[in-house]
Amino acid sequence: MPIVSLLLTNALILALFTVALWLLSIRLKDVSFIDGWWPMGMLILALTSFWRTGGSGPHATLLLVLCAVWSVRLGGYLFWRWRRQGADPRYEEMLTHASEVRGWSFAKSSLLLVFALQAPLQMIVSLPVQLGQITPTFTLGALALTGTALAVFGVVFESLGDWQLLKFKGDPANKGKVMDLGLWRYTRHPNYFGEACLWWGLYLIAAETGVGAWSLVGPILITVLLTKGSGVPTVEKRMKGQRPGYAEYVRRTSGFIPWFPKKD
Repeated sequence: MPIVSLLLTNALILALFTVALWLLSIRLKDVSFIDGWWPMGMLILALTSFWRTGGSGPHATLLLVLCAVWSVRLGGYLFWRWRRQGADPRYEEMLTHASEVRGWSFAKSSLLLVFALQAPLQMIVSLPVQLGQITPTFTLGALALTGTALAVFGVVFESLGDWQLLKFKGDPANKGKVMDLGLWRYTRHPNYFGEACLWWGLYLIAAETGVGAWSLVGPILITVLLTKGSGVPTVEKRMKGQRPGYAEYVRRTSGFIPWFPKKD
């Protein structure tokens, strides 16, 4: 399976989904469901790669299964959260600013600022589950087994962090408080750390196939996005303005990699 052919096919399929969802956002006047599409779009790319390559060996199967478990869990949770909470203030603020300052319509701002930006990021981040399926394989080696362990750890860590936060927010007594219990005691962003672990694990599996080693830009990009882009900085900026005790939480708690909290 030629690499260029696979990537072009996947890019076309992703583009079709992206345009369809953009048209849906225009109808709804809301782009907030894009967060749930982030993992599901990557699953589509993993599935199309499996179909195009014929599922050649245990590495391809493992990459698809692990990506599917992560995507269905996270995508389902984010879609459920959107349906429960409604439009995300972050996107509303972004699109309102584009309308007031640049004079853009909802259709133009949602396309250029949301959908057209996310699609190429999905393509790049998910390179391990695309390129890792190209070369036929027969047995899993130490690198793939290590990657599997890291990916499973990442899914569990992210899922547990989301569940703990959801449970904390569900208690009216915690309104206005900072979540600093469970995994959140050791890292301010267990969900983001877990997602980074997943993609580095998938990369290790893909790297063992040879061609998959060229997908290194994928885990690097998601790590940068989570720690320097729309992940940690965006959340922390919002939290500092909403939670009086957040500055103290930042002082004593690791920002990304879990570690023991600092003592007073």
